[in-house]
Amino acid sequence: MSTAPALLRMVEVSGAEALWLLEGSALGRLVYSRRDLTVVRPGRHRWEYGRLVVRAPAPAAAVPATATYQVDEVRAATGTGWSVTVAGPVDVITDPDEVAHYQRTLAGWSHGPHDTLLRLQPKTVSGFRLARAET
Repeated sequence: MSTAPALLRMVEVSGAEALWLLEGSALGRLVYSRRDLTVVRPGRHRWEYGRLVVRAPAPAAAVPATATYQVDEVRAATGTGWSVTVAGPVDVITDPDEVAHYQRTLAGWSHGPHDTLLRLQPKTVSGFRLARAET
């Protein structure tokens, strides 16, 4: 049985809690603009040393210098959960040792020219929880 929309509320979370939620997940979406279109690609990620490492099926040349990464976990049955968005400058990881490490430890969806490893330096971090309203 799902919860009626009137009984739910959206609550902003602190940057620290948003990063904690991000660290505890592994799947998200890489979002960027290309030729006046919004591109959304699935991604797997890992939070390391204050940066987000993302592996996504996107051509490296297509990813601009700044991108957004969005992660969420929403329970359809209850309408509760959370969402986190991180945005900032992106660098393509090209060092052969780093590439080999992340290809071993961070699963991807595709292999070849569209299998890209990125490092996103967060400039903005925002998040919210979808929770039951106090009655």
